[in-house]
Amino acid sequence: MKKNVLLLGFVFFLISNQPIFSETIRVGYGQKITRIQEGIDLSKPGDTLLVTEGTYRQGNIIINKPLVIKGINHPVIDGEYKYELFSIKSPYVTVEGFNVQHSGHSSMVDIAGIKIYNTHHVTIANNILVDNFFGIYSQQSQRCIIKNNQVSATTTATERSGNGIHCWKSDSIHIYNNKVSGHRDGIYLEFVTHSPVEKNDIQNNNRYGLHFMFAHNNTYSENIFRHNGAGVAVMYTRNVVMKNNRFEDNWGDAAYGLLLKEINDGVIEGNHFEGNTSGIFMDGSTRIDMQKNTFKGNGWAIKMQASCMDVNLEKNNFIGNTFDVGTNGSLVLNTFKNNYWDKYEGYDLNKDRIGDIPYRPVSMYSMIVERNPPAMMLFRSFITTLLDKTEKVLPSLTPENLKDEYPLMKPLPL
Repeated sequence: MKKNVLLLGFVFFLISNQPIFSETIRVGYGQKITRIQEGIDLSKPGDTLLVTEGTYRQGNIIINKPLVIKGINHPVIDGEYKYELFSIKSPYVTVEGFNVQHSGHSSMVDIAGIKIYNTHHVTIANNILVDNFFGIYSQQSQRCIIKNNQVSATTTATERSGNGIHCWKSDSIHIYNNKVSGHRDGIYLEFVTHSPVEKNDIQNNNRYGLHFMFAHNNTYSENIFRHNGAGVAVMYTRNVVMKNNRFEDNWGDAAYGLLLKEINDGVIEGNHFEGNTSGIFMDGSTRIDMQKNTFKGNGWAIKMQASCMDVNLEKNNFIGNTFDVGTNGSLVLNTFKNNYWDKYEGYDLNKDRIGDIPYRPVSMYSMIVERNPPAMMLFRSFITTLLDKTEKVLPSLTPENLKDEYPLMKPLPL
């Protein structure tokens, strides 16, 4: 009996804290309420506001109660380069179906098209954000969804542009199926945990497609990072999983598909690296498992600094890269096994589809270029071919233990 009384009391508590009746309120042109902020102020928690089609220049809109705010035919919310457009300061808010444009800019305050302040359970969906300083911003918030948004900017100066989707000190933020272009970083995460980033299309951003620091226990899958200043930068992070992403055409003097800086305990699996200056650049990374990735047509497939250890590369394809692996030291504490290398010239006498002699993916010429970058001018000359052939017979510069003992004779069907 006592348990039943407690249960009934708990149910009554839940009901008493939820709105019993919610209303749908139309706001905007042709309606009694023409200002969006007025509609918010007059509404009750749990109501839905439908904003009619048109262009609204109404300053900063503050959402301070649980509401669903939807635009009809993507009404334009214009900040006139002065204001933050939507400031969300309540849990259980949905903002959907708007064209949010022309926020203010500031060197002191992170002004955004849509900004979530210190709250939880917020959904930002199906919006178009154009030429805002920051596009969508989550600050110290939890359990939010950012999905199906188009976020773009045209500012080419990095110092004048914020990030497309920016999350700071947040947890369990689901970033899904967004398109981001033209910002400083496409997606930026700092001190963000337990947050999946999935199926986003990140192209033509000024610095990084995805940049995260101190962002532990996150998963990044099925994203496209193409034509950014550099693809993805992962720094000072542990327990990161990156699966089935594409890193393409990130090309330049200091560009790469994926940078790993001081990373511990990661999984990089099923990704495609094509047309990058360096597919992966690794520095100070430990306990990284890399399997079933394809490296195709890169300058360097992988640059692995001597500071990396316990990195396992197994069952990857290396096809058409200028250099397969580059390094800056002779001590190697990593494992290469059962990878396919298109430059492998060995044989398979027992027909087990595994080469009978090891493959050394670091060429002598790549070691010379690592120490003296101007030597790249000699690329494809007769002397470089002679150097590499000599190194195979009498190894001197290349690391002795950086080799694949069991190279595959045919590429894996990845």
